[in-house]
Amino acid sequence: MTKKSYIEFVFLIFLGALTSLSLPPFNYLIINFITLGLFFAFIIKRLKENKNKYIYFLYGWLFGFGYFITNLYWISISLTFDESFKFLIPITLVLIPAFLALFYGIVSFLFFIFKPKKIISSFFLFSLIFGLVEFIRGSILTGFPWNLIAYSFSNHLEILNITSIIGTYGFNLFCISLFISPVVFILRDKRTDIWICIFFLLITIIFYFYGSHSTKLFNQTENSSIDHKVRIISSNIKLDRFYDNIDPITAIENLIEVSKPDKRKKTMFVWPEGILPGISQDKLIDYKWLFEKNFNENHLIVIGINSKSIEKSEIKYFNSLSVYDHNLNLLNAYNKINLVPFGEFLPLENILKNIGLKTLTNNYQSYSKGFERNIIKININNSSLKFLPLICYEIIYSGKIFNNSNFDFIINISEDGWFGQSIGPKQHFIHSIYRAVESGKYVLRSANNGISAIINPLGVIEQEISFKDTGYIDFDQLKKTRPTMFSKFGNKIFGLIILLYIFLFFSFNRTKNE
Repeated sequence: MTKKSYIEFVFLIFLGALTSLSLPPFNYLIINFITLGLFFAFIIKRLKENKNKYIYFLYGWLFGFGYFITNLYWISISLTFDESFKFLIPITLVLIPAFLALFYGIVSFLFFIFKPKKIISSFFLFSLIFGLVEFIRGSILTGFPWNLIAYSFSNHLEILNITSIIGTYGFNLFCISLFISPVVFILRDKRTDIWICIFFLLITIIFYFYGSHSTKLFNQTENSSIDHKVRIISSNIKLDRFYDNIDPITAIENLIEVSKPDKRKKTMFVWPEGILPGISQDKLIDYKWLFEKNFNENHLIVIGINSKSIEKSEIKYFNSLSVYDHNLNLLNAYNKINLVPFGEFLPLENILKNIGLKTLTNNYQSYSKGFERNIIKININNSSLKFLPLICYEIIYSGKIFNNSNFDFIINISEDGWFGQSIGPKQHFIHSIYRAVESGKYVLRSANNGISAIINPLGVIEQEISFKDTGYIDFDQLKKTRPTMFSKFGNKIFGLIILLYIFLFFSFNRTKNE
């Protein structure tokens, strides 16, 4: 290893780390033109200088490691709540970014394997591979589509409204192309290559006008009242409730106090994920007296609560969203499908539990995965509500959350206390904006130790309870919108964009004598 190699390695890690500043909550989007552009230029320049394909993998891995270690450090905070996990903190700080960086290593490795002949074909190939590998990262195993480059546009709603058509992965591919396009201008083989920069600039402007037009149409749509007002509760009940045997009555009384029920008004109260310590769905009835005292037939309560079932003499536990009436009759429930590894289920549990590992969120066993995500329909007192339930980080998945768009809004409940006072809760919240735009639906988010909000189908935050604050917000009117193109076709549209990029790569990669 030469001194030059060490300098290059540090440079790549630094570029990745600097790219993190483009993401929420910083949103210095302009940085991506510099960092991603320099990374792309670096990879192109090394094609002629280095024939070792494995060093190319290392180039991408170093960039990815710098990127993920600076924007996912907060994951290790979740290990501070249980003494038995604290020894894993140093490992987690490095291991998770190191694993996710493998995907970026694959990007640069495949780029070397295909050996593009021209700057313009290099441009399309790099964008294609990067965008496709990011889709794979968000899909394989349990999938972890966190901090895609596209999230750097979270403050530019007019432009990101195009996700209602092409989805977040399609938009992510566009963002990669946009940010590296100035390199084509600098390293161009011929004058016509300049048109690539102009083209992506024009596309950005078109996206902006599309978003502005969508905003105008949305604002002209009349509001419709809903029969049951939805009251979103934001609380700051500490995570100690999972470990210190806190009296659940205290938590219930706290939530009721924040909810401020009015017995004269039809209201559905939405409480956050896993909010009641030590109570499962079948045990909540023991506190019926407390609910009857404060709620009546005009009220519904949505609670994030554990549930269990017995199948073939085996007890299975689920992380559930449950809907009750004021007498605590269970009206409907949804069991979470996308579980958090180590947080909610322990991979290879039979092996790892023998060395003292367990899940973070309970002390008995891993949660089981729900079977399917159905729309929850509530018909009571001549009122009808239809909503799509999403628990915690299920909100981060693009194109996987529903098949039937016949519902009024999305309810997302979450416990963000595992992220501490870091940037984690803010990053988590931003995904709600993208799901609202993709689906064309309102997202109602109730978080404990996080950000609660009402987000409209344009991604606009209509009401918000800030991080660390406690209170409620009411949702009683909505604008009815048509299903978006993305809600109809999902990531099939991303597949078409991939085919377009493949065509463009091979078209521009041909030599003159071919």
